Amino acid sequence: MEAEADGFILYLATERGLSAAYQLSVRQTLDALAEYLKKRSLPLTDVGTDELSEFLAARKGSGLIASSLRIATVHVKVFFRWLAARGKLPMDPAEPLLSPRPDQTLPETLHGTEVARLLDSIDPGQFLGRRDRAMLELFYSSGLRLSELCSAKLENLDLEEHFIRVTGKGNKTRIVPVGRRAEEAVEDYLKHERKTLVKKRSSSHIFLSVRGGKLSPDRVRQVVKERAALAGIEQNVYPHLLRHSFATHLLEGGADLRVIQELLGHADIATTQIYTHVDGARLKAVHKKFHPRG
Repeated sequence: MEAEADGFILYLATERGLSAAYQLSVRQTLDALAEYLKKRSLPLTDVGTDELSEFLAARKGSGLIASSLRIATVHVKVFFRWLAARGKLPMDPAEPLLSPRPDQTLPETLHGTEVARLLDSIDPGQFLGRRDRAMLELFYSSGLRLSELCSAKLENLDLEEHFIRVTGKGNKTRIVPVGRRAEEAVEDYLKHERKTLVKKRSSSHIFLSVRGGKLSPDRVRQVVKERAALAGIEQNVYPHLLRHSFATHLLEGGADLRVIQELLGHADIATTQIYTHVDGARLKAVHKKFHPRG
């Protein structure tokens, strides 16, 4: 099992070009499966659909939520499909497995006034104020993922043409517009503050730490939380919340769902459709509040 799992992870990295985070997620599922089979003294060649169903049921029983169980099921199905395609197994025992239905939980968002309150509360005159303001403006203006913002480089930013080129999931590159307010904040940061953070070994990443290095995702999360607290926002604020707010506010403003899909870099329109539920929930709340028989 260990050798086959190693081979599969290598395949994901070299042939599929999938991210290290995805590889780690798959590895965790396969390690859990290996432990499950080891306890039952069951070799990989003897694994059938029933055994895989029991494994996934055990994962659910251990407290794995539906969305995580769905991901684990996909990992198992892709792994065994890969084994069967390479003749390592006579058949694919995972093919009949059904993925659990995803939770219909709606993404959290910030109200437009709260976003404005958060962004306008950051004083550019304070130390790192320009950097932090530019980061949060760019999150909300362009709907970037945390990893995309941390990896954004100067050579991929074109303020004259009002866009930034980012590399997202699956190593896919897309071009995203940069709004006027974000553009002004980024330009102000680049002109007045970034040069003070640059050290001899600094890279071309747009956002730098006080030591001149690339900002880590954990540090950006911390900055967002600190800025939200200073703005007096009680809601739990995190980078992806600004991405959710970006998409929701676009939909509320009348943007086409396909355009939002393109801006977010979603491979499947079904992923973007969660925002239609958010908009529907808002409409119901407005109807209930203002309709005489709501």
